[in-house]
Amino acid sequence: MRFQISALTLMVATIPGTWATFQSASSPIVKSELIFEKGPFDSVHASTIVRTRDGLVAAWFAGTREGAPDVGIWTSRETKGVWSEPKEVATGVQADGVRHPCWNPVLFEMTPGVITLFYKVGPDPQRWWGMTRSSTDAGRTWSEAQRLPDGILGPIKNKPVRLADGTLISPASTESPEQPSRWRVHFERSSDDGKTWTVVQLPAPAGTPIDAIQPSILVHGAGRLQAVGRTRSERVFETWSADGGKTWSPMTLTVLPNPSAGTDAVTLADGRHLIVYNHTPRGRTPLNVAVSRDGKLWEAALVLENEPGEYSYPAVIQTPDGMVHATYTWRRLRIKHVVVDPRRLQTLPMPDGNWPATAGAPDVKR
Repeated sequence: MRFQISALTLMVATIPGTWATFQSASSPIVKSELIFEKGPFDSVHASTIVRTRDGLVAAWFAGTREGAPDVGIWTSRETKGVWSEPKEVATGVQADGVRHPCWNPVLFEMTPGVITLFYKVGPDPQRWWGMTRSSTDAGRTWSEAQRLPDGILGPIKNKPVRLADGTLISPASTESPEQPSRWRVHFERSSDDGKTWTVVQLPAPAGTPIDAIQPSILVHGAGRLQAVGRTRSERVFETWSADGGKTWSPMTLTVLPNPSAGTDAVTLADGRHLIVYNHTPRGRTPLNVAVSRDGKLWEAALVLENEPGEYSYPAVIQTPDGMVHATYTWRRLRIKHVVVDPRRLQTLPMPDGNWPATAGAPDVKR
C-alpha cells in the first residue's frame, strides 16, 4: 500500500552532492537528509547516533559487503547543520595481521563529555566479541581500541540507558553457533560508569522460547523498564522489569509486526514511548514510527519510507531541544538522518496491529 501526503518542502545543499530537505511548518518531519552521498565503500548498515556538546555524531559499519573482512566502523560529525566526510575509525585487524569484519556500532555518552563507541569484531555474530573506543573531543579523535571482558558484549545494536541512580543498562543478545542459531536476549548492568559489568538473563519461558535479539530499553518510572526488539516470530517482542533491570519477566510478543529486522525505541521527555521499525512481517520496507503512552497500546504515527528497497536498522534518540533524531540504512548504500518534532505527530490507534490507511505517510521522496 502506498500513501501520499503533499507538503511544502525546501531543499538545500549541505555538502557537495548532498541535499537536505526541510519540511513545512505542519509536517512532523523537520529535516530529512543523507549523511553522505558517496563514500569509499560499497555497502553500509547498522547506524547509530549520539548528541555531543558540538553537535551530532553518527557511525555505521561499511565495506565491500556485510561480513567481509574489510568492513570497518565509519563516523561522520554534524556541526552547524553540515555533516563531515565519512572517516574510518575502527577496523578488525588483529595482532597477527588477520582482519575480521566489524559490526553494529553503538555511540553513547558514558560520562559528561566522553563518548564511547561500542562495536563488535569477529568472523560472524556467533563468534564476535565486544570492543570500545572513546572520544573526549566530540568524535574528532578516538582512543586506542579496548576489548571488553570475556562474557560482556556491550550493547548489541541499540543504546544503553542510564537510570536515575546512575546505573547503566546495556541491551544485549547472543546468537548460538548451531544451525538454526538460537537467539537470546540478556542485559549488562554497570554501577561504576562501565568499569565493571554484570549479566542479567531473562527467565526461561513457560512454552517454546522466542528467538529474539537486539533489544531497546524504555523507561516507565518507579523502577519499571520495558525492552522491545527483533524476533523470528514476525512480531516485536517485549519483556518488563519492575526493579530497575535486576530481574525481567518472561518474553512475550506484541501486536507490532517484525520481519526479523532491527528496531530501536526511546522514551521521550513527555513520557511517551516511540519506536522506529518495519511495520511488516516480511521485507524491510516500509519503515514506520509508532508511539505509546504505556508501552502496551501503540498508535500509528509516521511512515518514514514506503518505496521498494531496504530501509532498516534504525537508531533513535531525543535531543534536549525536544527533537527526535533517527538514522537508518538507506538501500544499503547510504545512511539517512531524519529529524522529527514529536509534538506534531498525529497518531491513530491500531489495537490489532494493522497500520491505518490514513496514518502519516512520508512527505519527501528521494
